[in-house]
Amino acid sequence: MGTKADLESEVSAIFAETWEIKEGQLVPDPANLKLSNDARHFERATILYADLSGSTNLVDNFPWTFAGEIYKTFLASAAKVIRAQGGAITSYDGDRIMAVFLGDTQTSNAAKCGLQVNWAVRHIVNPALKKQYPNKDYVILQIVGIDTSEVRTARIGVRGDNDLVWIGRAANYAAKLTEFSNDYPTWLTADGYKRIMDTVKFGGSEQKNMWTEFNWAAMNGIPVYGSNWEWAFE
Repeated sequence: MGTKADLESEVSAIFAETWEIKEGQLVPDPANLKLSNDARHFERATILYADLSGSTNLVDNFPWTFAGEIYKTFLASAAKVIRAQGGAITSYDGDRIMAVFLGDTQTSNAAKCGLQVNWAVRHIVNPALKKQYPNKDYVILQIVGIDTSEVRTARIGVRGDNDLVWIGRAANYAAKLTEFSNDYPTWLTADGYKRIMDTVKFGGSEQKNMWTEFNWAAMNGIPVYGSNWEWAFE
């Protein structure tokens, strides 16, 4: 059977097959799901995307070795912070990273993670960059998007080359929030903001609200919250 016939058969089978859905407690390994219509359901999960800003300008105007070091240091920093806050890294996609948070404090953990990624880039990565390349006029900017909702995950791809896809509003909205202004490097949907604890909502000696409300014009003006605060760690 040729490629065309194989693909026609597979596509028809996917559309016709009944889904098998189990409740999820942990982020699954792709091998734990079948390539057929098999899914894990999460009543609520919080999804975070951390994205390197200006990567097109970076690769267009700097040597690939320099760009590679920017990618690696940013993604390594984001990954360490995500894991420290209990997130599960589900994919790397070029200049960004996706993570899923589960559990009772999932959204607070994700929001804290966003503030800590901001601190890490400003106080660890950029100073190290300037020390190594004092004559290069480049500052790393980044943005984190977070949303929480009911989601499902399924295994996609072909045998021997597959991964997980996350299906639900949180995955889409979190990714789209990384297109916002990096004047506020961390963004939360209204549902996410409602669920974060006061310890992640208010900061400083005067306990100011660390989040500013905006209207998301492209999404019928729904409220979203941006923060330019940082959260230091040791």
